[in-house]
Amino acid sequence: MKILRAAGLALLTASAVALSMTTASAHDPDTAEGQAAARTFLADHLPAERHAVVGTAAGVPCVNGKADIYPCKNVDLLSVLPLSGIGGGNGNDIWGWTDPSSGKEYAIVGRTNGTAFVDVSTPTSPRYLGNLPSNGGSSSWRDMKVYRDHAFIVADMISGHGMQVFDLTRLRTITTPQTFTTDALYKEFGPAHNIAINEETGFAYAVGSNTCSGGPHIVDIRNPKSPVKAGCVSQDGYTHDTQCVLYRGPDTAHRGKEICFNSNEDTLTVVDVTDKAAPVQIARKGYSGAQYSHQGWLTEDQRYFLLDDELDESRGTDKRTKTYLWDLASLADPVHTGVYNSPATAIDHNQYIKGHHSYQANYQAGLRVLDISGVASAKLTEVGYFDIYPAGDSANFNGAWSNYPYFASGIVLVNGIEQGLVVVKPDLDAVEPPPPGGKFENTDDVAIPDAGAAVTSSVTVSGVAGNAPATLAVTVDIKHSYRGDLVLDLVAPDGTSFRLKGSSSDSGDDVRATYTVNASAEVAAGVWKLRAQDVARADTGFIDSWNLQF
Repeated sequence: MKILRAAGLALLTASAVALSMTTASAHDPDTAEGQAAARTFLADHLPAERHAVVGTAAGVPCVNGKADIYPCKNVDLLSVLPLSGIGGGNGNDIWGWTDPSSGKEYAIVGRTNGTAFVDVSTPTSPRYLGNLPSNGGSSSWRDMKVYRDHAFIVADMISGHGMQVFDLTRLRTITTPQTFTTDALYKEFGPAHNIAINEETGFAYAVGSNTCSGGPHIVDIRNPKSPVKAGCVSQDGYTHDTQCVLYRGPDTAHRGKEICFNSNEDTLTVVDVTDKAAPVQIARKGYSGAQYSHQGWLTEDQRYFLLDDELDESRGTDKRTKTYLWDLASLADPVHTGVYNSPATAIDHNQYIKGHHSYQANYQAGLRVLDISGVASAKLTEVGYFDIYPAGDSANFNGAWSNYPYFASGIVLVNGIEQGLVVVKPDLDAVEPPPPGGKFENTDDVAIPDAGAAVTSSVTVSGVAGNAPATLAVTVDIKHSYRGDLVLDLVAPDGTSFRLKGSSSDSGDDVRATYTVNASAEVAAGVWKLRAQDVARADTGFIDSWNLQF
């Protein structure tokens, strides 16, 4: 999100201001577009909720798609600590800290009026330890990260806020909630939208500040209580969010360097910040469908980057939540390889990758967990979710702002704008029961190239014992200008293929038909594929959806 000020009044707006405007006008405090966007964001604002949940020792399990009042899949609820119990205001960003001496886990919870610290080492009974008040006023945008047992906190829209530094080891002895003071305050910038920290090098990157043209303001925090300015990245202007790493990825020309991957409103911008006094822009790439490049995260091998765009759902014709996939084999030439379309229709916000899962906080759709093991072929799969905003699933600014998935215990923290701290535990190895009626479906659009190689769309079958039936129903919906050019096969988990032959019911344009195959020799559970190939020229299409009916 971004901030504009109109007619002398402080107004809050989503980063949607960038739409239909130049970057310059998006930053202009007096544009009509900025004022209208501010009104839109404020119209979504709802009072903080007071729904507290303290689970049993095992939490509140996700059963039949619900945990307490919350829709869920493969994610159990452990507790909910409302904003009224952690200092009030509304929620925004969140991070975590593990005490190296005790192994205890703590939540650092951003709010409009300060930062709350919560002991979540017993996640079914979180314990509020106290509040660090905002430095100079309230802000809907507060962000924090951790380095060497210190929290570094910034806030947007507050002219003199700076970067607060808080020694987290002070939490070890707290028995009753406290009002804390900072251990240090960095004043080389005032407001800042976000902060990233490279824990390997000890440098912080404040973005969206009133310095460095809004680009990363680099701070040396190796001595946490004595931060020192180290440089600016201003070549590409305003940066909304960034991830900066010591690069170990596939591009040998840049291994060992410190590289930042910036979400810069309409591009993915890659910058070498090894020399803090003289950063070098390596690449600046736009992508089809861009509306507002918001935030993204690298896969652990640093080969791929998953980017979320905050405005494509509200402005595009396709309302499904989207994740943009990038191949970074060459840092100088990032390649946009595809888009994952979620079944949800909410705005995506912050995502973080742990192992082969991306944990996404997608506003009204809540926490969504994606299996990214197929990212090389631009295929992601949703394997779990926990919807903290049951009232809706639309493109509005309510619900899950961010999440933190990096605790060794496996718990995940979610901070809700209205809900407060929600502690959950994914069970991503759970075996799902078969869906009602035994129908397994894929609704991802897969393009079929003209006279090109075969493409596939996958369906994972689980919870079905034994072999498939002798009358396995395969229903397909394919948009294609001439059915006669298509060759369609169903491919079983072991690679056996079954030709889906045309008939009078699916001749002409498009394929909307149900086929029956004898798959009784095949084990039901596993990954089944619909394979499609166009074998003549002049026609293209795409697999719209298909399903297996057991």
